[in-house]
Amino acid sequence: MRVMIPIITLSYTFRLVFLFLLFTDLSNHPASSESKKDSGFAVVELFTSEGCSSCPSADAAIIELSKKFNDNVYFLGYHVDYWDYLGWKDEYSSKTFTRRQEQYADVFSLNSIYTPQVIVNGKKEFVGSDKNKLEQTIIDELKNNPGTSIELNAKRGDKTILVNFKTTGLDNTQALNIALVQLAATTFVKKGENRGRELHHINIVLELKTVNSNDSSVSFTLPANIEAKDLKIVAFVQNKNNLNINGAAETYLAN
Repeated sequence: MRVMIPIITLSYTFRLVFLFLLFTDLSNHPASSESKKDSGFAVVELFTSEGCSSCPSADAAIIELSKKFNDNVYFLGYHVDYWDYLGWKDEYSSKTFTRRQEQYADVFSLNSIYTPQVIVNGKKEFVGSDKNKLEQTIIDELKNNPGTSIELNAKRGDKTILVNFKTTGLDNTQALNIALVQLAATTFVKKGENRGRELHHINIVLELKTVNSNDSSVSFTLPANIEAKDLKIVAFVQNKNNLNINGAAETYLAN
């Protein structure tokens, strides 16, 4: 399913202003975080691709809503790879993210996967460009208390990122997902359905790891050509069977 909505190409000046304001706002967060059981939350997973002409409007919706919802809302952008063979290869795409979307399709009994798709707390799925529905869904989910809490911090090494975590309320029916996230990026697309467009993304998932420990650590390789200040870690607890998400937290990198 694809929604054909045109997007206006943004100027180079606007791009610089956009990135400056976004990084300035995100750089002031602490390097550790803790989620609490008495705080509602929403994990918003967007499945998108730079090769899909319907996806820029979904990315724009995520960017707009991220400015409105600052606390306990975790936006994650997964770039799938099945558009890579239709004229433009998305440098952020991964087969791992396509498989994750396929898992959701099984749970939701969908006939096929599609972009742009958004899933909130592993419970509700719909077209990612439907900003009004997404906003209301986030508001609804913020009323629900999580079943688990997460303590999280991350530290940069020479070539790695060490993430320490501790959870409460995690049992063997649940898994802890930890995502390495790039805060923002801009791509000028030269081929495919979005040829000639300048696309803006936020909270791009670069890598996703799943662990089953209540109190441990995990490491990521520090990506080349990306500064630590442009990265963060998002962790969320997810039921292994129905994929409902029961708690989340994020942290920025300490030097």
